[in-house]
Amino acid sequence: MFDIQQYPQINPPQRLLMGPGPINADPRVLRAMASQLIGQYDPVMTGYMNEVMALWREIFCTRNRWTMLVDGTSRAGIEAVLVSAIRPGDRVLVPVFGRFGHLLCEIARRCRAEVHTIEVPWGEVFSAQQIEDAIKQVKPRLLLTVQGDTSTTMLQPLAELGDICRRHGVLFYTDATASLGGNTLLSDDWGLDAVSAGLQKCLGGPSGSAPVPLSAQMEEVIRRRKCVEQGIRTVSHNDGDDEMIYSNYFDLGMIMDYWGPERLNHHTEATSMLFAARECARIILEEGLDNTIARHALHGRALAAGIQGMGLEVFGSQAHRMNNVLGVVIPAQVHGEEVRSRLLQDFHIEIGTSFGPLQGKIWRIGTMGYNARKDCVLQTLTALEAVLNKLGFRTTQGAAMQAAWDIYEGAA
Repeated sequence: MFDIQQYPQINPPQRLLMGPGPINADPRVLRAMASQLIGQYDPVMTGYMNEVMALWREIFCTRNRWTMLVDGTSRAGIEAVLVSAIRPGDRVLVPVFGRFGHLLCEIARRCRAEVHTIEVPWGEVFSAQQIEDAIKQVKPRLLLTVQGDTSTTMLQPLAELGDICRRHGVLFYTDATASLGGNTLLSDDWGLDAVSAGLQKCLGGPSGSAPVPLSAQMEEVIRRRKCVEQGIRTVSHNDGDDEMIYSNYFDLGMIMDYWGPERLNHHTEATSMLFAARECARIILEEGLDNTIARHALHGRALAAGIQGMGLEVFGSQAHRMNNVLGVVIPAQVHGEEVRSRLLQDFHIEIGTSFGPLQGKIWRIGTMGYNARKDCVLQTLTALEAVLNKLGFRTTQGAAMQAAWDIYEGAA
């Protein structure tokens, strides 16, 4: 006989999530998610959808009409953009400087693109000249970039790439999942045709909704692939003159029709996640986007100072590090996973490891979203120092905390 008593109500332990994401969601976001559901065509609901579009335009620094949500994790946003923009046989260029550049290649190949890459060692980024030289050689239809790659903690400069893409007739996309809200991203000023993100890092929410803005040029490309499905199409609906989008769920043309005035049925909007996305954007804009970015930069600097004060080495080019994630070289004399395990078991603090060539070589410590706070930084430094000393890595007592305090006092 089935024993329901084996499945008590979910009651997860309290954790301080100081890894590369997800982070602890802002309590205001959790309260918004607990709101009761309403019908997807209720005028209050469609009003909230319109508000979400307006709020997220401000977050992305864009005037793009089509700034909306893709229901799913940040990877859903990536896939929706790529499958809607890439036709089979299209040539794309991907500058790879970490794991998530490889992810763009993986998804583009599944869109049956002709994928070309350039690469730099993990811990470095590309110059604009390197990317323009590759564009001249490859002649791609799309440039697919990652702004902030958490696997390496590096932030790729994008400001010059939009002009380069316009000169060469290339569509310009970036994945800003790990960077948006904690680092500057100017969609319109930088000439981005599409961006995708997720809520679970600097934006202070849970994974499960992917905000996406599309430029007028990207809208035109997608509209030319228009295909309204049977059962909802009418005589007034005409298909586009280009090859159809080979996904139903991720067809951004149909998603635009659902978010637009026609409200043409495509899916049932994930109401609780829409509430979360609305509150994430509202909280940031209430603080001020520039202030939010500055907050991430401050706590990132304090963490880095504390780590160095502890006698640890930070990873990668510090001139191009994200504000919100720090790579820490694991000392040779300690076992990285034992440190992570003791932090979790004894202090309920989670930090991350990395992937690929960096697996077991660096920890990744995040200061982002709701956890970009002084108390979170100081707790993490205190706990990490205690664990390292327990395992035989000797530090100068109090030096890490003093280094972090110096940053905070200097900022004050």
